[in-house]
Amino acid sequence: MGRSSMPVTRRAATGGLAAALIARSVAAQAGTITLVVPTAPAGTTDFAARLLAEPLSRQLGQTVVVENKAGANGALGTQDVARARPDGTRLLVQYSGYHVGSPAIVPNIGYDVRRDFAPVSLLLDAPQVIFLHPSVPAGSVAEFIAYAKANPGVLNYASSGIGSLQHLGSELLRLRTGTEMTHVPYRGTGPATQDLISGRVQMMMTTPPPLMPFVREGKLKALAITARERSPALPEVPTLTESGLPDLEVVGWFAVFAPAATPAPVLARLVEGCNAVVSTPEFRRRAEEQGAVIRVMQPAEIQARVNRELDEWIRVVREAPITPD
Repeated sequence: MGRSSMPVTRRAATGGLAAALIARSVAAQAGTITLVVPTAPAGTTDFAARLLAEPLSRQLGQTVVVENKAGANGALGTQDVARARPDGTRLLVQYSGYHVGSPAIVPNIGYDVRRDFAPVSLLLDAPQVIFLHPSVPAGSVAEFIAYAKANPGVLNYASSGIGSLQHLGSELLRLRTGTEMTHVPYRGTGPATQDLISGRVQMMMTTPPPLMPFVREGKLKALAITARERSPALPEVPTLTESGLPDLEVVGWFAVFAPAATPAPVLARLVEGCNAVVSTPEFRRRAEEQGAVIRVMQPAEIQARVNRELDEWIRVVREAPITPD
């Protein structure tokens, strides 16, 4: 009797704990949802979070606030949500550079993107554009590659920092094309852009909106977009596929994640609410004004993308090779 009663007791206890967690989570849905942004205000991740917050509040009938928790190259805010109570009230609005780029370079970063998070919603895709200083005698990707091969080590490329998507994407381009270029890391896109315009560096791969005015003024050249389709905001810029590099794609993204143990009913409600907001014409309009692309994805698709891109960046880091310092 004693032996047979123990499994029943354990099952009951386990079921009771799960039920209690769900009950607390459902009750918490009446409270405030905090969107944690692991960067300072005014960046693209912050923009994505604030674009989501107000309409999500209306969609769910709850207060939704944005909290900027910057530090340690995104790790501080990311760790915060990984360790948060999984009740649906503390979510991460994350940039792919931090989610799959940083862990590729820093294995012991303090969070595991394969296990510590439950994907909720893809907010924005952010294709990169290869920008050149006009001093580089190339009007196409083929001409750029030919020039780089003929002048190994002469070209410098800028990035917003070691391990950024700009850095990793440029290294992927270098490896795939067999060219030699020197990486010059900066503390942010702003100073990198200034040196690109001045000609101190000759190439940068980054999101287009901040640099397109300089293209129109003739101070920079937009060589190609690193997505599979042309951007509606930049219809004149060809894709890498059109330029002869069909297997090279570098697209940043911004997505919402919950702590991994968030109960399924709570997660489903968040997925439905976020995807409903992302699907609205107003969200799309404001995102596309920033050069972003809207592509609604389900949680399983997002996680598959995380796994695939993390594996790819780990390969790039090893082949380049790239170190954290």
